[in-house]
Amino acid sequence: MYSCNQLLQALKGGQCDAPLSAVYTAEGLDQTRARAVRVAQALADTFAPQGDAALFSGPGRTELGGNHTDHQRGHVLCASVDMDMLACAAPNGLNVIRVQSEGYPALEVDLSDLSPRPQEANTSAALVRGVAEGIAKRGYAVGGFDACAVSTVLSGSGLSSSAAYEILIGNIINRFFCQEKLDAVELAKIGQYAENVHFGKPCGLMDQMGSSVGGMVSIDFADPAAPVIEKVDFDLAAAGYALCIIDTGADHADLTDEYAGVPAELKEICAHFGKAVLREVPALDFFAALPDLRRECGDRAVLRAVHIYDENDRVAGEVGALRRGDFGAFLSLVNASGLSSWRYLQNIVPAGYTRHQEMALALALAERALDSAGAVRVHGGGFAGTIQAFVPLERVAKFKAEMERVLGEGKCHVLRVRPQGGCVVAS
Repeated sequence: MYSCNQLLQALKGGQCDAPLSAVYTAEGLDQTRARAVRVAQALADTFAPQGDAALFSGPGRTELGGNHTDHQRGHVLCASVDMDMLACAAPNGLNVIRVQSEGYPALEVDLSDLSPRPQEANTSAALVRGVAEGIAKRGYAVGGFDACAVSTVLSGSGLSSSAAYEILIGNIINRFFCQEKLDAVELAKIGQYAENVHFGKPCGLMDQMGSSVGGMVSIDFADPAAPVIEKVDFDLAAAGYALCIIDTGADHADLTDEYAGVPAELKEICAHFGKAVLREVPALDFFAALPDLRRECGDRAVLRAVHIYDENDRVAGEVGALRRGDFGAFLSLVNASGLSSWRYLQNIVPAGYTRHQEMALALALAERALDSAGAVRVHGGGFAGTIQAFVPLERVAKFKAEMERVLGEGKCHVLRVRPQGGCVVAS
């Protein structure tokens, strides 16, 4: 393993070009190398570590199918993408984790007390402390380290910057203190724990799983302790399409209650049957009980449950379509998913919003720009953030120009599915 200065010299001298190229296949090597040198130099300048050092990456993820199904132990189709958090880190021999992320204040987490701190809710420090506690709860040692990081994962983009951060921190601790005994699935569960318990966001497991595992994957959360993960090999570019994520300009701030309302209302539906999640309630039983459910839980809760049942079936259909090479059928299901999220799940326009409806406008604009070609849907949690579009390659430039004409320059991002999940890039 390199020391920080040795790693810095190896990066500058091109000795790490092969591992860098293996992870960052879509970027120019000069750009990739320069970014890696930047974080290694930052670590050397900021912390001057004397021991081992390594480069780590936590990618963003995109939800291709399964909108809000993960917290009901349903099916999802997701993928890691070529936007990531890259960090250079080294143990510091202290009982403190110190992280300097480019463009943000430095944070310091004392490992002597890993219990959740209410004052840290919704902060990066909460994620660091939560990941450390999640690993310690599994009986592994946790030690202090210093890290400098840069990110291309857009905050609030629906690409799960928080999950990328959790997976990044988890891989650093796993490498330096756990002999890499924690696999990608376990690191994802630890990341979810950090986000749920320490950060305060009631997310499902898809975000962390998509970032940690890598590539395009189908996940069945029937047993959350042992999710069934299957790789889905499909080349979007070979099919003639690009994946675009469009930033609607809507802000996630103050929308925690909207996100929490979805699982809360579904929990009311499940309580009628004495169950915890919809996966435990047969669809026939649900539909037979509609009169009682409407009276007890309200119509919106019922409609949201309808979306979950239908969405699980759609994910299975999407996976099947990709595996048999029927991309047209896949696109039809993606469009159906988007309509279901809008009509039934109702996670496009926050309650009470009339003048500002950025996501709804972006969806309408994308539909017109696609002109019946491709597909468009809400991306991630909804209510704010981003939408997702599958765009024919020959239309990408025109589509991007039209979306940015209305929403603003830099709002449409063309992504690639990244084969690697969270990883040690070079050491």
